Amino acid sequence: MNSVRGLYQQFRHLIHEGAKFGVVGGIGFVVTDGGTNLLQPPLHGWLKANAIATLAGMIVTYLGSRYWTFRDRERGGVGRETVLFFVLNGLGLGIQLACIGFTNYALGQNGRLASNIALFLGICLGTLFRFWSYRKWVWMAPAAGPPAGQVADSRPLSSAAHQVPAGRPAGRT
Repeated sequence: MNSVRGLYQQFRHLIHEGAKFGVVGGIGFVVTDGGTNLLQPPLHGWLKANAIATLAGMIVTYLGSRYWTFRDRERGGVGRETVLFFVLNGLGLGIQLACIGFTNYALGQNGRLASNIALFLGICLGTLFRFWSYRKWVWMAPAAGPPAGQVADSRPLSSAAHQVPAGRPAGRT
């Protein structure tokens, strides 16, 4: 029991971030998957439909990630974050499209079931890439400071903190 608590304490921040990322990603998944299936018939193509639906999902997940999932992380400026987010999300989209394209064109399976399985697999692989890359490059780890839940001591330094170490003359530091 104690080791489980220790593991939880060690990975608490990652678990909470992962859970928030999952919620935001779940909403993005609904937008992407639902949009792909709604747009596929009028656009007559899974790839075009998925690209458009994923763009809508990107906007939703950017806002959720920036203002909720990774809100406690270092900020590099909205412009930098936005560009990196969309570039890395584009790479995630490439993973999704590769799964759909491989299924539809290389395997010749372009029915609704096969395409949705490929879409789901692509979203899963793309999501793993996105979580890793956002944490690494878009929203970096918080700056080192006091442990979570503790406030830095804001009291002025006491005169004892400014004392000269033993063995040194008082005029030199």
